Amino acid sequence: MDRPAIVLLSGGLDSTTVLAIAKDQGFTPYALSFRYGQRHSIELEAAKRVAEVQGVARHVIADIDLRVFGGSALTADIEVPKHESLDDLEDGGVPITYVPARNTIFLSFALAFAETVGASDIFTGVTAVDYSGYPDCRPEYMDAFATMANLATRAGVEGTSRMTLHSPLIAMSKADIVREGLRLGVDYSLTSSCYDPDDQGQACGKCDTCLLRLKGFAEAGVTDPVRYQSA
Repeated sequence: MDRPAIVLLSGGLDSTTVLAIAKDQGFTPYALSFRYGQRHSIELEAAKRVAEVQGVARHVIADIDLRVFGGSALTADIEVPKHESLDDLEDGGVPITYVPARNTIFLSFALAFAETVGASDIFTGVTAVDYSGYPDCRPEYMDAFATMANLATRAGVEGTSRMTLHSPLIAMSKADIVREGLRLGVDYSLTSSCYDPDDQGQACGKCDTCLLRLKGFAEAGVTDPVRYQSA
């Protein structure tokens, strides 16, 4: 029996692992990525590679221009912060790389996609362990969105199905995520996580997400296969 599921796919470490998890659980994945006005297209190229290699049923790239609002180093003319170590990140604040309401917007699109393909499951790669402190990556946020999803959909109102929001990485460290992905045969050389790569797609190695990714691979005892500018 076909079990369609929407998988939010950025092309990075976490979402690529989640795609493999959804497949391993027997779902037929429909990948959803976004061209939202982010400062580079490297991650979208990575998402295309990952979707092709993992054999999704369909890969949709939705266009949304969040640059009209700005407010983030990823969507405005604001420099991406660089750090020498993860110690610089541990101040408990929400970083300037947070894109206002991005996960809410992305999940809303995923909800619409799910309704059109008859899916009752949405997978997202949010994590609340090794992450940058974004408010829309917390378990209570995911629970609240799942509740809303079942109030706001035709299937939920008619009682024909119940939407389930899967966030399998939410309590996992980056090292655990890497180990799980490798167990499932994920090729991480296809991915891109950096907020500020160069024109050749090489990761900077100093932004929040690069440092967290490098930490995960180091703690998992394996080498990150992507290219870094400092390497």
